[in-house]
Amino acid sequence: MHHIRLIAVLCFATLAPAAAAAQIDQQRASAYFREAAAACEREGSRLWGVSLCTPMVFADPVTGSIATNRPAPDAPRPRALGYANAAMEWGGVRWATFVWPMIPADDERARVRLMLHESFHVVQPEFGLYIATTAGENDHLDTPEGRYWMQLEWRALASALATSGVARTEAIRDALTFRRARHAAFPDAAVKERPSEINEGLPEYTATVTAAASRAEAVADAIDQLARAPDKDSFVRTFAYPSGTAYGILLDASAPGWTRRIGRGDDLAALLMVAAGVRPADDVRAAAERHGGSALRIAEETRETERQAQVVELRRRFVDGPVLVLPRGRNASFITTGVTPIPGAGTIYPRFRVSGEWGSIEADQVLMSTDGSTLRVPAPDTVWGTTLSGDGWTVTLSPGWSAHPGPRAGDFQVLRDPGSPGLQ
Repeated sequence: MHHIRLIAVLCFATLAPAAAAAQIDQQRASAYFREAAAACEREGSRLWGVSLCTPMVFADPVTGSIATNRPAPDAPRPRALGYANAAMEWGGVRWATFVWPMIPADDERARVRLMLHESFHVVQPEFGLYIATTAGENDHLDTPEGRYWMQLEWRALASALATSGVARTEAIRDALTFRRARHAAFPDAAVKERPSEINEGLPEYTATVTAAASRAEAVADAIDQLARAPDKDSFVRTFAYPSGTAYGILLDASAPGWTRRIGRGDDLAALLMVAAGVRPADDVRAAAERHGGSALRIAEETRETERQAQVVELRRRFVDGPVLVLPRGRNASFITTGVTPIPGAGTIYPRFRVSGEWGSIEADQVLMSTDGSTLRVPAPDTVWGTTLSGDGWTVTLSPGWSAHPGPRAGDFQVLRDPGSPGLQ
């Protein structure tokens, strides 16, 4: 996203430990860098024709300490450094950047996969394999119907990875069948899902096969990712990771060298359909029953009833009741667990923090408008100087900005003060 760059920190933990505990362990950081280097050197530029051994930096948001795998540039640090796992420019060079508290300390494969995923983002622009997206594009994946067909597709992909021959062909057919059913239920879904599979599916596929010591290990990891994918509260921002990995590995078997031929306009499932010579099945109900469709449908209906009650409460707090409205920020961080769309209003993001020219906010939950232009939290309880606080949030305002009455009674909005520098 270019107009507002959101970066999901997928396992964002609280960032308020004691400074000594958060300080980066340089010895451990060096060991992690060596692990990633060994994996990318083993891969040898085979997949994409370029090395994944990119500049990397760990940063701690509490202490400001960093660790790098090559000399740090003599240039100002990116503002988001330490708050997001992402590719960032620093000193005229693109770096893979990581939040130190989020590095998986007890799982080497997950750790290397994370590091190589971001390394791919560093080189991704070289292939033109990035497509700009906007917030809320795949909200259909938070509906019962969208979740149902996505989970069936994942189950079929797992079966395809775990088998061979005729069994694999039939499982691929089922996956394509479920995908077609979802796209039929949501006519613009195919167009909206494809950018995410290119933007995030390709990096996760690349990281998975590069981090693995063998094809069998990569397949096992991909199946595990598919099994854990339904545990996410929302599929909107996460679906492409397991899907892209699975389709990529299946393409490795059916169309060797496909990474050298793919373009930003390609669809991974369509490529596999051609390469494997498989078409979706006509009997979608029979295909669904082969993968536990009836039980899954009941589970999704139950979940939706519970979710609707939650949305009603969130709408009361963030839409219908008095609120504070803030301008958008840049380089936001949040967790994906608990991301909840509110139809017609926007999306709730948990454990949210962001800064802008107006100041910064740290909040348990924030409502971002559908177009990404504003943030909302329940109206403030207290105002102390440049600090505002309310139910689960704190805002620190920059000089020249303050909270003004909003258009509704009880609402507030953060605006630049009249006469302040920069007022248009």
